[in-house]
Amino acid sequence: MNSAGPRLPAVLVVDDEVRSQEALRRTLEEDFSVFTAGSAEQATQVMRREFIEIVLCDQRMPGVSGVEFLKQVRADWPDSVRIIISGYTDAEDIIAGINEAGIWQYLMKPWQPEQLLLILKRAAELHRLQQDNQRLSLELRDSPAALQQRVATKRANARARSGFERLARSPGSPLDAVCELAARFAPHDLPILVTGESGTGKELLARAIHYASARADQPFVVENCAALPDTLLESELFGHKRGAYTGAFEDRIGLFQQADGGTIFLDEIGETSPAFQVKLLRALQEGEIRPLGSARPLSVNVRAIAATNRDLEQDVRAGRFREDLYYRLAAVTLNLPALRERPHDIPPIAAGLLEGGRAQLGRKVKGFTSEALACLCAYRWPGNVRELSNEILRMLALAEGEWLGAELLSPRVLRAAAGEAQENQLSFLADLDGGLKERMERLEALVVKEALIRNRWNKTRAATELGLSRVGLRSKLSRYGLEPT
Repeated sequence: MNSAGPRLPAVLVVDDEVRSQEALRRTLEEDFSVFTAGSAEQATQVMRREFIEIVLCDQRMPGVSGVEFLKQVRADWPDSVRIIISGYTDAEDIIAGINEAGIWQYLMKPWQPEQLLLILKRAAELHRLQQDNQRLSLELRDSPAALQQRVATKRANARARSGFERLARSPGSPLDAVCELAARFAPHDLPILVTGESGTGKELLARAIHYASARADQPFVVENCAALPDTLLESELFGHKRGAYTGAFEDRIGLFQQADGGTIFLDEIGETSPAFQVKLLRALQEGEIRPLGSARPLSVNVRAIAATNRDLEQDVRAGRFREDLYYRLAAVTLNLPALRERPHDIPPIAAGLLEGGRAQLGRKVKGFTSEALACLCAYRWPGNVRELSNEILRMLALAEGEWLGAELLSPRVLRAAAGEAQENQLSFLADLDGGLKERMERLEALVVKEALIRNRWNKTRAATELGLSRVGLRSKLSRYGLEPT
């Protein structure tokens, strides 16, 4: 594991079946550092060697059951968050040992990837909060003035990390008008709907609005409404009481209650069902939520910022989205343009992503070559900033020198860049003064350049493809000034 990058939460998967281990690893590895063990003995060795926040354990294992192992974990590593997975036949044994083993969550087989990932993210957040509480207890021993100064510094740092400047853009960007409008509405306690394609930065804009509002010192809570079925989504947002449904072994505070006094960001709101929309509308209208299994409502004071990549007005006309909820959410609508609509923003965005990628992967590179940056600007980025981020991480992983060159780009980006360059060059040649010789030289330079980019600046392969010797290719590179920069 590279210690130079930010540390992902560590989860230990304990299961004697290798297939189950691998299935869990594939589900979790993008968001967690995943360790595996096939027995309680192996798991104990891992726990002694690594700092593990979450233990995800199967009930049926040779020798020691999952519950018995988690009892040991609770005794030796009480700060860990313990989760157990099992089938229906083991339910009684697990329920009997839940309190003694301090099991936080019990999952039934077959588990769903989205549900499992969500639960483990919540477990990681729980562990972080536990650690924060311990640090806070130590801080409270300090003088009130020192504590107040430390809290003020933390708040100031949070605002600095989450302002409108986080939406990287060039001077005169289309985003300027969006951010200016958002900044004017931020201080007023109005619900805001943020629209735009996936990966355009809707959550970043919502955070900036929150930290520019009077609620900046209160929580900012996020939920992806497309990730869960109705029952789980209702439980996540509104909370539940113990015994409200199978697997609800303890009371849970919902995100609306966690965001009380602050802002809740409801991403992908257009994916919710009409039945759930009714419950959400009531919560927003009345300022009340009713946890699942509870007999009484709870008052909450939250500002809602919703986001969608759908045309909600069209969905309202088609009957897929409630009109009253739409107008409740969209007192103000802000639209984030796609990355292809603002290609001049790509260099500053790429620079910011590169800085984060260097820290994440521990790579020391100076930046992009002009050729690579031109290729990045020529591509249309259907996945927007998220796709650009993945491309830059890929380049960093492949890089061997100090600069990220065009040869490190994925084939689809290179093809798009070559096509864009060809279209621009041909348009230029049509208006060019001069005879046939001058125009043919320009075309030859274009063909050589395209072959080099497509072959990732491997001169041997490019020369072979063009039917040239290496000496002949070097001559043309020198003549046309085509060495990569």
